[in-house]
This record gives sequence, C-alpha cells and structure tokens, in this order.
Amino acid sequence: MKVVHVIEALGGGVYTYFRDLSTYFGDKEIAKDLQTTIIYSGNRKEIDPHKIKSEFSNGVNLVQVNMVRELSPLQDLKSVYKLIQELKKINPDVVHLHSSKAGVLGRIACAFLFKKKKLYYTPHGYSFLREDISKNVRKLYWMIEKSFQALFGGTTIACGDTEFEIAKQIGKSRLVRNGINMSAVHQQFDPHENEKLTIGLMGRITYQKNPLFLNQIAQRFPDFNFIWIGDGDLKSSLTSPNIKITGWILNRKKVLKELNNIDIYMQISLWEGLPIAVLEAMTLQKPVIATNIIGNKDAVLHNKTGFLFDDISELNEYFEILKDPTVRVVFGENAYVRCSDLFDKDKNFKELLTIYNE
Repeated sequence: MKVVHVIEALGGGVYTYFRDLSTYFGDKEIAKDLQTTIIYSGNRKEIDPHKIKSEFSNGVNLVQVNMVRELSPLQDLKSVYKLIQELKKINPDVVHLHSSKAGVLGRIACAFLFKKKKLYYTPHGYSFLREDISKNVRKLYWMIEKSFQALFGGTTIACGDTEFEIAKQIGKSRLVRNGINMSAVHQQFDPHENEKLTIGLMGRITYQKNPLFLNQIAQRFPDFNFIWIGDGDLKSSLTSPNIKITGWILNRKKVLKELNNIDIYMQISLWEGLPIAVLEAMTLQKPVIATNIIGNKDAVLHNKTGFLFDDISELNEYFEILKDPTVRVVFGENAYVRCSDLFDKDKNFKELLTIYNE
C-alpha cells in the first residue's frame, strides 16, 4: 500500500509530529507493506530545511513542494500543479492531507487525478479558529472547510477531542489524537528545581502564542522568572525584565534540556489544534497552566495535571498552589500518566495504520 502525506505547515509542533510519523512508518517491519511519502513545504522560519532529510527516517520518501500559508491565487495554482505531478508519479492508495492549506490544495489535486482513493484530512487546528483574522475571513474559511468536505468527500481525522467535535459538524470524522515519542522525550527528564520559580513556554513568538499576554503576566509576577524557548517576529513585545528569550535552538536535546529545567509550563495560545509542546512538557513531568481553549483543554486535566484559566486574576491562586515543589511533583506525575494513556505516538500511529488498512 502506498500512503502520501501532504503538509504545508511543517514547523513547530507539526514538525515534531511528522518526524515521529516518519520514524514509525519508516520502520522496516511496517515499510515492508506500506510505502510512505511525505510531500512538504519547508518555508517556516523555525526549521532548518537542510536538516529535514537527516532528522526524518530514511524509510520514508520526502518530496518538497512550495506551498504558502495565506491565500495566494497564483502561488496556490502553481502548488496544485506541482502536487498533481507528484501524486501522478506516486499513484497512492491513500492520501492524507494535513493543515487547512494542504487540505484545500491536496483535495483539488486529487480531484484532477483520482476517482476512488482513500482521502483523509487532519486540520491540526482549524483555520477558522484563528484570532488574527477578521470575522468575515473566518466565515470564509468555515465555508471553504464545509464546502470542500461536501464537494470532495473524504474523512477528517481530528488530532484532539474538541477538534473532533467540530469536525463532526462538518462531515465524516474520526479521532486519532496527536502523540509524541514519550521514551525519547523522557530520556531528558532529570528532577530539577530552581531557586526562583521559573515558568516556561515554547514555540514561535507570534500572535497565536499571545506574547503580549505573557508580558502582562510577567509584570504581574515580578518575583518569578519566565523563559520563552524559541523566537519570532513579535519578540520585541516581551519587554518585562524577568523574561528570557532563548532564540531558535535547532538541537533537539538542547531544547528538551531547556524544557526540563523549568518548574511550570505555560501555554497561553489564542487557538490550537493539540499542542505538541504541552505533551512534551507533561512527559517531562511538568505541571501545565494553560488558557482554557480548544487543544489546551484536551491535554490538561484541570486541578490534576495543571490548571486551565480564562482570566489573569485566576493565576494568583494557581501559582500559589504550584509554588510548593511537592505539589508540582504530584501534578507532574499525573501529567506523565495522562500522556502515557492518551498521547503516546506508537499507540496513536497504530490507530492511524488501522484506519488506512480498513
């Protein structure tokens, strides 16, 4: 069986997801019966396009096709044409599209080529949930999702429980949660406690990740240290003196070491799919404080693995609770168990393989 994955947004947590996917499906035993190709766009700033081939399993085929995130009629036409060429060469049995943009371009390409192929689509966070675009554009994105599902068919494979609830309103849907390589991440676990409570975040410093809000939080809690593992266009908005920005760290072990060295992980995004960074922090036995939004609330179990909040005033209580290192240990252990139960990539990719074989 030949399976093709198409992804535009190969950056951040999605990059981690696909690296792990390549390892699982590139395994010799699985690759005997299933040939995997990943068609990707390497435009995101936080990745080194030259390292992809060395970091992804050589058991899968990698094909680069230029795709852009925003609507761009001319570039989108070029991308569709290139996708048609590549898909025609491969002639896959299964096509799995990832992210909203690849979901649109890939379905158009498949419609030109194939009458009957297994077609799947994972949004990794629906584009109509974005808060950095107008209501009218969000409505347009909703209409695109709804109409493309009706026109081209296929099955949505949601990456998280709340995304699954939304997907069921749009059309035929399944749930396969995001998972991570827990054993590889947990190898970097080393019990650690800072003299001054240290709260960490990880990812691109963009509007989605809400850096202005972090700045407010850091100013409200001047006795705590905050560290942002990553970089991005809005780093200038992080002006509070108790915030450290690491910049992009392209060495995976160094990233996980930085993550291990915090006391509490914080995810204050405005919208999400199911954030990989939160799962990695939970695997490193960190309690998580997160905004009460789609994705975050699918990972964090309130008052057991961390806290979900709607207003900054709630943080006074939650930080006060988690200042106690013994409480953090209990929450961290609960977080690890929850990850093991729901977000282990081997279990979840096995579910994906079962769906492909149906």
